[in-house]
Amino acid sequence: MSAIIEELNEIFAIPPIDELPPDISGELQSICRLHSISPKELSYKWESYSIKMGSDQITLDLSTARAFKRDLQEIVEREARSKSHMRSTDRRGAYATPRNAAKGGDTFGMLDGITPVQRSTGGSNKRKAPFETPSVPKYSKADGMSSPSDGRSLPNRADQIDTQSVGFIERQNPGQIIETLNGHLEVHEPPIAPHPESRVKLTANTDLKKFRYRPMAMHLSEASEVLDDRIDEFQALVQSHHGLEDSAFGNAAAKGTNQIVAVGRIASDSSEGKLNSASMVLEMSRRTGAGLRIPLKLEAISYEFFPGQIVAARGINASGDYFSVDEILNIPLLNTAASQLSTIDSLNERLGVTEEEDHSIPSKALNVITSSGPYTADDNLAFEPLNALCQKAEVSCADMLILIGPFLDAEHPLLASGDFDLPDDPSIEPDRATMVDVFRLLIAKQLQALAKAIPSITIVCIPSTRDVMNKHVSWPQDNLPGKKLGLPKQAKMVSNPVTVSINEIVVGISAQDVLYELRREEVVVGNRQGREGNLLARLPRHLIEQRHFFPLYPPVERTLLPKPGTEEGIAVGMPLDVSYLKLGEWLDARPDMLIQPSALPQFAKVVENVLVVNPGPLSKRKGAGTFAQMTMYPRKLTEQERREGKPVANKLFERARVDVVRI
Repeated sequence: MSAIIEELNEIFAIPPIDELPPDISGELQSICRLHSISPKELSYKWESYSIKMGSDQITLDLSTARAFKRDLQEIVEREARSKSHMRSTDRRGAYATPRNAAKGGDTFGMLDGITPVQRSTGGSNKRKAPFETPSVPKYSKADGMSSPSDGRSLPNRADQIDTQSVGFIERQNPGQIIETLNGHLEVHEPPIAPHPESRVKLTANTDLKKFRYRPMAMHLSEASEVLDDRIDEFQALVQSHHGLEDSAFGNAAAKGTNQIVAVGRIASDSSEGKLNSASMVLEMSRRTGAGLRIPLKLEAISYEFFPGQIVAARGINASGDYFSVDEILNIPLLNTAASQLSTIDSLNERLGVTEEEDHSIPSKALNVITSSGPYTADDNLAFEPLNALCQKAEVSCADMLILIGPFLDAEHPLLASGDFDLPDDPSIEPDRATMVDVFRLLIAKQLQALAKAIPSITIVCIPSTRDVMNKHVSWPQDNLPGKKLGLPKQAKMVSNPVTVSINEIVVGISAQDVLYELRREEVVVGNRQGREGNLLARLPRHLIEQRHFFPLYPPVERTLLPKPGTEEGIAVGMPLDVSYLKLGEWLDARPDMLIQPSALPQFAKVVENVLVVNPGPLSKRKGAGTFAQMTMYPRKLTEQERREGKPVANKLFERARVDVVRI
């Protein structure tokens, strides 16, 4: 029992507290006993519970622990009732004739999807709509975009949405700053009037044309070559960084008495279940190890592993049955992003800053706002959070607005069902409306209004694999069709993932929630001394060390991801096209900033001189979310740097303030 208590304290105790109170610890131990789960599995259920409750800063105390316990018990009871009902239905309905004739004469359901649905206009069996004032508007062709307080009732969707979400207008603490990085720097000071021209020079450091490949056409031979090449490339990096001879490397699956260095990919010996230290194997490339896999013995080391991770392990395979690891060699990091002195001077002039002027004036700093989808709650398509974000960008005279998908979310219950109305528009025939039309009416119009109010703004749109209007469904993903979507000229469509330069600042962006999947799949071996103990800083470190936006392979199964509110109840997941995995690599340098949206708590941290930001979703399933506002000050060159005349590091983490704000 003491081991369980220690593990609970390690997972749930928040520094500087290193031990949970006895009453809370007792409740958590009780949950573990009742459900026969480990503290690690309990932490996953706690994360899912926090996401479901829609609270940004839910704290673990006695009341929340007991509520968490009740929620788990209700889930177990609900699943048991469902299984019991299914068994009884199967027994009653065995070999029985389906009784659907009362619904329109189609006894066996053979005409489903062919004949039109006959909607009932009366009768005592019709379910009455609740006489409640809705907290959000419903679109209708007759009413257009109605006000939330106009008294029109919403359709009863108890089969899709289990609880009524809090209305956006009734949200608590809008504008509250949840977290701040570099709080000693002042927030951007808006000008009296919008700037006459854009202060942002946007450059794509990614070849966007390469993302226009044909999805769903992957060949196994190509995929295996991509996976092999990645191992061989990392072996060359390790050899150069550590100064090793060719003879130092070997095949970990071959029996031998000499110590070797084996470079390979972490994998599991089973296609089912979660990776652990007992099931961990090292998969080698065909060139160095004939593509073989060998179990790893990790008793002598302390490290964090996850499936797909490329590692360089030093050890011995004396028995031929397993590779005993003595050390994990560090993989060299990419160089930090740097700029020429002339480039920095010209870009500072674009911001209105000269060499002699003070570079710390708030009005001279860049004002960048970033957010990620979803952009509306599950029970409506009002997109009120997006409207509030556009108003924030307009009031603060934002230089750039970065919008990360999903925009029209495939996991949204109304979009998944197709049962919703659109506001009137003469250019659209209601019976022929597509999701592109939905985007133009509900999203593009808001961005057009913002661009009209601030002509100097730059809007960057990054798609998601959950976007229903994007025909490119796999990751890496091509950009959205900007012209068809009716977006303003200030809007720039880029791929997912993408690396761009905002003036001299290199920014990496990916819409895929790799942090949540890494959190679920990561295995910690040994103690954590000497490694980063903070989870939200450790997970981005994996991306930096692996030089990739999505180093996890294979991705987490759809059934293990947070469940959406759709009728199917299964997440979209990660449709990974392995043949084009190289498009997700970091090629030349570490980005100055990494924007990585995630279902994990929002944060802003500096990891290996990279400013990592998780803005959180702008709208949660049942409530409002968050966004990030960044104030980026100009890069000031020192006299020594000017004398040397060499390219200088951008050092954004020293001159950028990040505020995570409630919408």
